[in-house]
Amino acid sequence: MKNLVRLPGVVGYEPGFNSGYRVLSSNLDINRGFEANFFELLYELEAGNFWFRSRNRLIIWALQQYFPKAQSFLEVGCGTGYVLSGIARSLPHLKLHGSEIFSDGLAFAAKRLPTVELFQMDARHIPFQEEYDVIGAFDVLEHIQEDGKVLQEMHRAIRPGGGLLLTVPQHPWLWSQADSYAHHVRRYRSQDLSQAIEQAGFSIVKMTSFVSLLLPLMLLSRLRQRQPDPNYDPTAEFKISDWMNAALENVLTMELQFIRAGVSFPFGGSLLVVASKP
Repeated sequence: MKNLVRLPGVVGYEPGFNSGYRVLSSNLDINRGFEANFFELLYELEAGNFWFRSRNRLIIWALQQYFPKAQSFLEVGCGTGYVLSGIARSLPHLKLHGSEIFSDGLAFAAKRLPTVELFQMDARHIPFQEEYDVIGAFDVLEHIQEDGKVLQEMHRAIRPGGGLLLTVPQHPWLWSQADSYAHHVRRYRSQDLSQAIEQAGFSIVKMTSFVSLLLPLMLLSRLRQRQPDPNYDPTAEFKISDWMNAALENVLTMELQFIRAGVSFPFGGSLLVVASKP
């Protein structure tokens, strides 16, 4: 990380340490944006859940397809390290780094990624200048009020000719108690996300919805969660039978084949964006 820069409110060339991890931003605001105790559940369930498995395949495909010459990759908001571990297996040549504002998540990520450098960092204050070929943030941006600021920070940290990979939840009309529990600030409209990305200096290369073929089922599920429920169980969506999990994964595998063939879905539970930095 030779291209660390000094920024107001950001630790520069001599980062501190917290819970054994390097801290690259000062004054970390860790009391909002996510239920930190959820990391343990995610760590246990991600590898077997159809949605996380399918999203990983989509991310890895996009990274290979659009950035075949990339040598370095930073995941902002790496959580338990599930995405990074998939990238490490599929693209072993990449030099990987992972950042997370919650040290709780980093503890789980370290189990999956013992050889990857992980650090605690606020995405609103990324202390790098043209350091990475590609930066990714997967279901992170919707947790942060200042999403435009985060995109600008990512732009500065990416090398010219490099790029950005994002996934975010789509469609405000899908808002439910699940979003509230997850501390989402928003669900995105594609046009709003496009505008924010372009204002940060990127050029959009690919934008598509995903979880599109399952959108009717997702809408039914979200409609049932519209009214506040004091007994709401955030783990309920993970508690599905093995056969249902396999069937849903098969549908999303078919969806990925359409995306690989060049289809860009206009509607879906989530958005994938690939953008380049000129």
